[in-house]
Amino acid sequence: MSAGNHHQSGHSSCVSLDSECSRLFNCGGYNSSMYYDEDGDLAHEFYEETFVTKNGRKKAKLKRIHKNLIPQGMVKLDHPRIHVDFPVVLCEV
Repeated sequence: MSAGNHHQSGHSSCVSLDSECSRLFNCGGYNSSMYYDEDGDLAHEFYEETFVTKNGRKKAKLKRIHKNLIPQGMVKLDHPRIHVDFPVVLCEV
């Protein structure tokens, strides 16, 4: 079943697509690049402020946290999206 046949057949939901068409669409979601920290906050990166004393002066530095982070995992999409590697340019006629 080609993408053109899919449009003509009147299928409106991503669930009814066969395996060929489902490869073209990113229906389920995507793997997020965000993480949860110990407090439950969600972000791409986490930093903690540390203080370093050098030559009698107190200097604040940010140290990136790598431990105790939980990946967000799969994020469900609100609307079906075309895969980024879709080989055809789509336009409205």
